[in-house]
Order: sequence, then C-alpha cells, then structure tokens
Amino acid sequence: MQMASSQSEMLILVNKNDEVIGFQEKEACHDGDGLLHRAFSVFLFDQTGRLLLQKRSHYKRLWGDFWSNSCCSHPRPHENTHEAAEKRVREELGVDSCLHFLFKFEYRARYEECGSENELCYVYAGLLTGDPKVNEFEVGAWRMICAQSLDRELVEKPDAFTPWLKSEWPRLRRSHWSAIKGLLSLENG
Repeated sequence: MQMASSQSEMLILVNKNDEVIGFQEKEACHDGDGLLHRAFSVFLFDQTGRLLLQKRSHYKRLWGDFWSNSCCSHPRPHENTHEAAEKRVREELGVDSCLHFLFKFEYRARYEECGSENELCYVYAGLLTGDPKVNEFEVGAWRMICAQSLDRELVEKPDAFTPWLKSEWPRLRRSHWSAIKGLLSLENG
C-alpha cells in the first residue's frame, strides 16, 4: 500500500467565489498561511446512523494523529470534486459510497509552524457499506461513533479533533441532519 497523495501533487487554486485561478503544488498550498484551494470532506454513516471517524496518519504534515471526519482531501486539476471525493473514499478506506453534496464553506487554520489549511471545502455525506480496509499511510485508526457521543467529545476534548471537523460537524447537525437522515434512511438522531 502507498500514500494516496503526495506533496508534489497539483491542487486547484480558487478565489472566494470558487472560480479557478490557477494550480499549485500541495506543499506550497499549505506553506505559511496557505493558498486558497479547493478541498472536500466526507462523512460516512452506517445503517444505524453511526459516523465513521478516522484518526489521521502520523505521516500527515498537518494534523497527523488527530481525529477527523471519514475522509478528506483535494480534487486534482483534471478531477470533478464529487468524483474525486468518491475516488478518495476508495483509496483511503477501501469502500465504495454514493456521496451526496451538502454544503461548501471556506476556512483557514494554522497548525503550529508546519503550515496551514486555507480551503474552500465541499462537504458530502454517504452510506458506509462494508468494513473499511484503510490505507495505513493515510489513516492511523478508525472508529464508529453516534452523533450524540461526537457532540459530547467535541466539547470535552476539542484538541483531539481537526479544525475542519469542528467547523463542519455543528453546521451538519444544525442545518443538514434531516437531509442526512432522509438520504440514509436513518432512524436515530
């Protein structure tokens, strides 16, 4: 198994209106305060409504060993964001999922002196089918968690989680939970 991404890959630079303004290597996009680039986050739920959380691999430059959403990455210059997200779920988690777009948002977060995330992030949800077979270079560990437990952990242990998860999860719960329940036919909430 190998890393699904590298620091030399080209990412899509965008402006605040999500218009493509160029391309830059991943490493440069994350240097200093970061360059605004397109990204995605995926939330996969099982039939009972539990969320798959991943602990980012310690190999990651930014927020290694932090808990995060099921999968997150960047589309490449030749990729559609939705298709890139579904592909990356296969590469990182070894499962297929039909993803549904929920919302997009912009955020910036600095990680010590290692660099920053500066992303226009598309957020998707999907149904987890089967057991993950994770790429160890991308995912250090994984677990399933119910929504209420994650709500509580984010309050009790916020430093264990990535900044984008801490931004996305409350919005997902507040504004998109009924859509997720409908998409996945969830009965728990």
